[in-house]
Amino acid sequence: MFSHIQQDLEKESKEHADIIQMDFLDNYHNLTIKSMMIMDWLATHCQSASYAMKVDTDIFVNVFYLVNQLLVGGGPLRHKYITGSVISDGRPRRDRKSKWHLSEDVYPEDTFPPYVSGAGYVFSIDLANRISWASRFVRPIPLEDVYVGLCLRVLGVRPVYSRTLLPPRNLFEIYRLDYETCTYATRVIVTGFTPHELLDIWGDFQKNHLTC
Repeated sequence: MFSHIQQDLEKESKEHADIIQMDFLDNYHNLTIKSMMIMDWLATHCQSASYAMKVDTDIFVNVFYLVNQLLVGGGPLRHKYITGSVISDGRPRRDRKSKWHLSEDVYPEDTFPPYVSGAGYVFSIDLANRISWASRFVRPIPLEDVYVGLCLRVLGVRPVYSRTLLPPRNLFEIYRLDYETCTYATRVIVTGFTPHELLDIWGDFQKNHLTC
């Protein structure tokens, strides 16, 4: 089974050059390892880029809104910049039954520094190298978005909340919304979809989003 998957990955890579494969067990508790390997790869291979985006697999991404509003229409190129849905009141969960359990031995503090939800966030490319560097001084924890926030604290970088005030709207929607073209046209991400749902939504959205 796994050899077949590997063959499919290599075929995809040869045809489209869109696969980066790294040597670690890809599971929930290793997301921090994955994120730091991504940061290191970006810092090494993508120095000419302006921004990068981390996004989960179950996320709808409105590429048009992202590029036109946050990047093209967002003024001069930013540095030390990271934006998404900022969580500023996070606390470690001590319940051993919780998926997000953190023991006091692993994380003794009572609160988290501000961090962006791991569902999806955008950052200036210079931060990849800085976060990779800061990770040398931060003890790993399995919550990758919180861990990035801990690295940002070392760097003295505060994440920026992407939202509009009139009307109040979170551009990085970390809850699922029923699909409606013009609602999705005013978001960067919406969360919680199966692959088939994403294919259906994206096909319709590409055809109709300009009518909003």
